[in-house]
Amino acid sequence: MSNFGALPERDARVIAGNQKLRFFPLAIVAGEGSEIIDHEGRRLLDLSAAWGANSLGHAHPHVVAAIREAAARGSGSSVLSATNPDAVQLAETLLEVTPTGNLGDAGGGAGAGAGAGGGVGAGVSAGAGERRVLLGHSGTDANNSAIAAARAATGRDRVVAFQGGYHGGFGPAQLVSGVFVEAGLAGDPASALLPYPAHAGAELDDVWRLLDRELERGDVAAVIVEPMQSDGGIVVPPAGFLRGLAERTRRAGALLIVDEVKVGLGRTGLLHAFTRDDATPDLVTFGKALGGGLPLSAVVGPAAVLDVAPASSLLTTAGNSVSAAAGRAVLDTVVSERLAHAARERGAQLRDLISEAALPEIREVRGLGLSLGIELNAEPGVAHDDNDGVFTHRVIYRMWQLGVVNYLVRGNVIELTPPLNLSAADALRAVETLHAAVTDVRHGAVSAADIAPYQGW
Repeated sequence: MSNFGALPERDARVIAGNQKLRFFPLAIVAGEGSEIIDHEGRRLLDLSAAWGANSLGHAHPHVVAAIREAAARGSGSSVLSATNPDAVQLAETLLEVTPTGNLGDAGGGAGAGAGAGGGVGAGVSAGAGERRVLLGHSGTDANNSAIAAARAATGRDRVVAFQGGYHGGFGPAQLVSGVFVEAGLAGDPASALLPYPAHAGAELDDVWRLLDRELERGDVAAVIVEPMQSDGGIVVPPAGFLRGLAERTRRAGALLIVDEVKVGLGRTGLLHAFTRDDATPDLVTFGKALGGGLPLSAVVGPAAVLDVAPASSLLTTAGNSVSAAAGRAVLDTVVSERLAHAARERGAQLRDLISEAALPEIREVRGLGLSLGIELNAEPGVAHDDNDGVFTHRVIYRMWQLGVVNYLVRGNVIELTPPLNLSAADALRAVETLHAAVTDVRHGAVSAADIAPYQGW
């Protein structure tokens, strides 16, 4: 039998540090619902769900059954040079539930007219209004593929993105991710990062002014945006922001890519976060939750974009039947169990409980549904300073010690992305543990030496 007790030490010896974002020595050997079991046999409440990837919780019976059936059937390992029923049915379902612009339809889709550098759909034989799904393994490759498709379809190269954005961990998607560029990564020199608005009024007006200036150049292929920023600190944009983006990109002959990788599929209390603003994007990207814990991503959009440059987005195992079957089970469960509604209900309960806890260290709670951010201050009544991130780091470390898993973003914001079917009892347990952890850290629990090996971001 494997020596689970030594798992963290074994991990340190064999797993590359380049792919680690660790905040405490957590090893997961099993899980059920909203709980995980660690290498020491402890049962912990999972308020991260692997950064949202396990949105149905662990070992959801519907997903498990779908995976078993597909694996036993062995019907296909990709859609590269052959297709399989699970991949086709997943794509059909995604098209049914995901509204996007249809290039060539009256009034539909950005870039229907030719702009500087070539118009969208030039030389493409797909019928007007036809749409496609491109399957992949992760949100990163979905956004990489969306950016590449937009560039190929428009004949343009520039991409407009936003400060604080996260679109991928490598490649073109990383180079337009504000969280990396602002941390020192050399971003895409042909692209621009604009402020991401949190408020209407002058702040939003400034964004429109800067965006219009970029679009007027006539060389922008796409604008890529999260409908709500996650790793940027849980930022909800003002009403009208996404709708305004869609209108402006359409007029400029560019494409609007909405990144639903982390906040999509029920997490914000809506099946798609972008529908909150009555906006219709041209391309929508999915990842994380779509696979139910398996590697799966998708881009949904017009055939006039996703059929351009055939065989230019090649992943040997993309669209494999096991991952596709898991994706179908996830979509079916989110809809049939009304998990978007559940996210709204449980998110409201968490907000109420946090408010009742009345912790002076909590500066703000923000977000939508079950994508929430708790911003902490190191000392009551003190504005954000360089100590806040260390304090928050100590709080999540203490919460792990007390049996609850969550992580931090943007330095001093605890991110909550628990399973969408989190129970009311577990929500209470979560806030009680938060209260205990903040109180303990306030009184000196968790030393600098404790968190030194686990620096996370």
